[in-house]
Amino acid sequence: MGLITQILTFPLAPVRGTVWVLERVVETAENEFYDPAPVEQDLAALERALLAGEIDEETFDRREDELLDRLEEIRAHAQHRDQ
Repeated sequence: MGLITQILTFPLAPVRGTVWVLERVVETAENEFYDPAPVEQDLAALERALLAGEIDEETFDRREDELLDRLEEIRAHAQHRDQ
């Protein structure tokens, strides 16, 4: 940027800074939302709960289906993002 451009756009600096911060917040939120590790941990904990007799087969199957659907969504998002 030239000096004149910087001077003329200086009043917009706070807006550009705010936009940058918001972009980083959205990026961080998406990274956390699409992180497969918590879903995989939940699947492992679910299996432990079934083996320990803390939940029944029906509850296990229902919750496992939900978690596997979520994991599939995460993997599809990662594949789409990488294209």
